[in-house]
Amino acid sequence: MTLDIPRIEQLLQDGVRDRVYPGAVWAVGNASGTTASGAVGLLDPAVHDEPMRLDTVFDIASLTKIVAVWSVIGALVEEGKLQLHTPLGSFWPKVAGHPLAQVTTHELLTHTAGLPLRANLKNLYGTDPQDIRDGVLHEALHREPSQAVEYTDRAALILGYLAEYLAGQPLDHLAASRIWDPLGMTETRFGPLPADMIARCAPTELAEETGTHLKGTAHDFSARLLGGTCGIAGAFSTLADLSRFLQHMLTPTQAALGPTWIADSLRVRTGELTPVRGLFWHPATGTELREGVWVHYGFTGTGMWISPKRQRWAVLLTNKLYLTRDRDPLTGVRNTFCAAAFS
Repeated sequence: MTLDIPRIEQLLQDGVRDRVYPGAVWAVGNASGTTASGAVGLLDPAVHDEPMRLDTVFDIASLTKIVAVWSVIGALVEEGKLQLHTPLGSFWPKVAGHPLAQVTTHELLTHTAGLPLRANLKNLYGTDPQDIRDGVLHEALHREPSQAVEYTDRAALILGYLAEYLAGQPLDHLAASRIWDPLGMTETRFGPLPADMIARCAPTELAEETGTHLKGTAHDFSARLLGGTCGIAGAFSTLADLSRFLQHMLTPTQAALGPTWIADSLRVRTGELTPVRGLFWHPATGTELREGVWVHYGFTGTGMWISPKRQRWAVLLTNKLYLTRDRDPLTGVRNTFCAAAFS
């Protein structure tokens, strides 16, 4: 496969011109490392002399679900501390006797658990973290498990709570000690960020209460409500760290993510149900399953792709949320970037 770097660079420059995002960084690589990378546009449109840089720190939004929750859950599964098809109520006292007791970890990871689709935690449960945890874990199901694939942030939130219960540590400590530190992901952490990282952080959406764009604080309201750390979102990272994470997925070791967990996650796990899902990953739009390209996106404008079959990975990080919540313009850019990265 020959990578068409000029095509990628032109695509991303066009995205800046068309105001899809202020700026972007990207990389494509394989099991040996990064083969090509670049940066386009501005870090902040209000500061015209500050370009987007390869070491820019991004609010990675729902990529938190992969680099923290999916990873930590995988480590627990590989160690035999968690069985995917065992009902939660049989080993987790907090959910025993509640509707969630019948749900399995596999159903949470495939978005087939039948969870409520509502996600506004403050309106539903208030602002106390313990009340939120109790409310989420004791809520009635939306439908019977394994009947439909319905994406909901609650799945990641519950899995984060589950990991904390099984390991006896907060999710941020688990992710750092079990995944990020062993992989050398030195600039991946939950927010709020320290001052030195905020200085090179890409700002996201406008905060109405301050009249300024969020920078170094998670855009996701649930993450902010829970102090910055939760399974839904809240992590920040860089191109280099996410590239390192994906490279490891092509050359896995038991030191962080095991090969069995990765292989089991990057295959269809939803049977005849649609849309098709793996374990938190899903097939990239515009690619056939036999091509084996899997993807996960973040609402702020982030995304990463992996294909063990092709022995290639790709990362595209933008701060499109600075300009709009509309997903459609970036969807086209993402799909074309994927096609170019894996052609």
